Amino acid sequence: MKKRFNWSKWTRKTHYWGSFIIILPISIVITTGLLLQLKKEIKWIQPLTQNGKISNNPSISFDDILSAVKTADKTNIQTWEDIDRLDVRIDKGIVKVRGKNHWEVQIDTKTKEVLQIAYRRSDIIEQLHDGSWFTDKVKFLIFLPSGIILFILWLTGIYMTIVPYAIKWKKNKL
Repeated sequence: MKKRFNWSKWTRKTHYWGSFIIILPISIVITTGLLLQLKKEIKWIQPLTQNGKISNNPSISFDDILSAVKTADKTNIQTWEDIDRLDVRIDKGIVKVRGKNHWEVQIDTKTKEVLQIAYRRSDIIEQLHDGSWFTDKVKFLIFLPSGIILFILWLTGIYMTIVPYAIKWKKNKL
């Protein structure tokens, strides 16, 4: 006698074991996701954006940017190789210089004055969030499958929620 496949039992087991398997990576994703939601409100995560003297009229050169950043001792930024990116905010009258070491220097685009020097944690939190902080192997072999398993848990959760209502609806209809 052949056993019939039991969807309810399969979804419960899948839900149980899937939850157990992904508990650590999904905990990291949830925690870092909550921090990233607050990054503009908490300066510990991401430095607040300053305002320059004049907006929409930059007159700073790349040489001026590098010279200004070199004066920020804490950052240890001395050459363009130390810089990860420039974020120009024309409307705010500033340029954010982000070092590879996660230090950020905000410079007025008119006066060339350093407005703020701060450590930027949001980039590290983003790397933790997607798993790339560990290695690309961890990102693709642990975090990506965890996301797929989480999607399956979502589907099985919907199934387990809807089935009792569907059975009740059928009974009431009869």
